[in-house]
Amino acid sequence: MVTILALAAAVLYGTADFLGGVASRRATVFAVLATTVPAGAAVVVALLGQAPGLGSLLGHGLGSPTSVGGWGAVGWAALSGICGATGLVAFYAGFAAAPISVVAPVAALVSTVLPVGIAIAGGEHTTSRMLAGGLICLVAIVLVSMPPTARRDREGTAAGATGRLRALGYGAVAGAGFGLFFLCLKNAGQSGVLWPVAISRTAGTLVAVGIALATGTRPWREGGGTGVIALVSGAVDAAANVCYVLAIRAGLFGLAVVITSLYPGMTVLLARWVLGERMRWLQRDGLLLAAVGVVLVAA
Repeated sequence: MVTILALAAAVLYGTADFLGGVASRRATVFAVLATTVPAGAAVVVALLGQAPGLGSLLGHGLGSPTSVGGWGAVGWAALSGICGATGLVAFYAGFAAAPISVVAPVAALVSTVLPVGIAIAGGEHTTSRMLAGGLICLVAIVLVSMPPTARRDREGTAAGATGRLRALGYGAVAGAGFGLFFLCLKNAGQSGVLWPVAISRTAGTLVAVGIALATGTRPWREGGGTGVIALVSGAVDAAANVCYVLAIRAGLFGLAVVITSLYPGMTVLLARWVLGERMRWLQRDGLLLAAVGVVLVAA
């Protein structure tokens, strides 16, 4: 069950990132974030109204959708939203100011290693087969996060050492934000499913909207269907949050994080299928490795 739910989260996260990326080509990053994050919060709040029906659906050992938990759980949920929004800001800022070929794989690696390392240090038991599959997935995550060759060529060597160091910084901060998001939402999700996600998205909304207001961004003025794409991205991302919380409640946290972190593969596939972008051989190999890793950890 944990593998299925984590894969669902990966597919949804990858789809949301793809839609957010498309919207970011037509509007400012802050405009997109100030639309996607609140949209996700609205979707989860709406789901809370369907709690009775969801309760029967989630009643097979995965927890109550309406359970909030104590103030500790609320704090973890709010912190996860702040960390996630901060990670997104650093991620997109790095794309704008530093080589993407460095930012993306560094962020992907850090966001996976950080929570998994904490889980293992905390005594979470893993078999040798699961460990091997997890390591293969880590390599796959880095490979599929590499940008297309044309984009790397445009970046060239002009950035130099300074640009690459800046990219390492942006990638590390973004990855730490995403990794802490996974970790904090895991702690918050021990008491329930929907409420932790709703609180997380609400806290993230405050950060995203606050940045938009501080920078004078007006997301509601963007045209050309960008707002609709951003809204759908937020809704899909919220669904991914729910699947992720269900996954960590259904099985090992480290396993759920590793599989969920394969989401860049879905983004790459959608870019290929929808936009016709060419895939590098490293990305194709990464997708194959991801399949092998998932089979090993799920066997």
